[in-house]
Amino acid sequence: MSVMKNRAVLRWLVPVTAGVAVIGGGAAVGTFAAGADPALPPRSAAQLLEDLRTSRLDGLSGTVVQRADLGLPPIAALAGRATGNDLAGLVSGTHTLRVWYGGEDRQRLALVDTLGEQDILRNGRDVWTWNSRENTATHRLLPADAPDRATVPATPADAADRALEAIDPTTAVTVGRTATVAGRSAYELVLTPRDKASLVHQVRIALDAKEHVPLRLQVLADGQDEPAFQVAFTQVDFRTPEADQFRFNPPPGVKVTEATEGERPGPAGKRFDKKDAEKPDVRTVGTGWTTVVVAKIGDAATGDGAKPGADAPDAQMLAGVLGDLPKVSGDWGSGRLLSGKLFSVLLTDDGRVIAGLVTPERLYEAAKG
Repeated sequence: MSVMKNRAVLRWLVPVTAGVAVIGGGAAVGTFAAGADPALPPRSAAQLLEDLRTSRLDGLSGTVVQRADLGLPPIAALAGRATGNDLAGLVSGTHTLRVWYGGEDRQRLALVDTLGEQDILRNGRDVWTWNSRENTATHRLLPADAPDRATVPATPADAADRALEAIDPTTAVTVGRTATVAGRSAYELVLTPRDKASLVHQVRIALDAKEHVPLRLQVLADGQDEPAFQVAFTQVDFRTPEADQFRFNPPPGVKVTEATEGERPGPAGKRFDKKDAEKPDVRTVGTGWTTVVVAKIGDAATGDGAKPGADAPDAQMLAGVLGDLPKVSGDWGSGRLLSGKLFSVLLTDDGRVIAGLVTPERLYEAAKG
């Protein structure tokens, strides 16, 4: 694993499009950092970036805790329930998961809460998802020419990949204080957007002083002292896990679904055809931290007049929440606004979703086209 490899664009830091799936309790939050700052040899920002670029990781296992306080209404959990994805609630609260990494083609993620467990495993070409509550599993065989890349992003390194994509002239890169994370000494790399239209004040990445792997990532919103988003190891072991950790043995009575070519496994054992994965008309406006994503998804993006079936109470509830968002209008048109500490989302009446880590005013500018 190299955190400078397979980096995604910055917009995937927008929590409303996050793909990391985490569920569980909030134990061990207090162990993100403990004790006095360790004494480490001085390292410049350039040296830390080089450490990241050259770091290699053959394997690890550990516990990751994610905490999000984005100042949002309970829309994320409702969206997940309405679409059959219980994992969408990661944009609020505290979540814990176990991760195992044995190389680019061997990963496992265990998501545990009080009601059950969900696992995602990749072992070579085999990808399994399992839901203990429903006792369902989905198996997918990757194409022989599938690239060796992380199938299940879930660690601070995965989040750091996205943040590092933003390093350009719009970003000031400095060195912060040393820290202790998961019992290990770490340097802190600090990314600060220069454009005041960005709602992100800083991104802080704690790098293991020996392995040069990100152990913690914090995102601070403008005007806030505490992180609005944080993902960190609370326990980590850099030894390569045993091969058995990546083998899935279906438990007795499990309903197994084989995903055929053109399908991808979905949450809770559900299947999605190609047509479900078709991307809407998407473009971007701007660069760096103030990039705005504009997606055309059809009429009535605000949910006004939505008529979900009587057998979809969660969809009705979701439509109700969308309808309760503040109405906004201007020379760009009209719609509704969802805003949090780190991002803003504009749902226009003409069927567009416009989102970014920016102030609403920047979204209105983009909405003018």
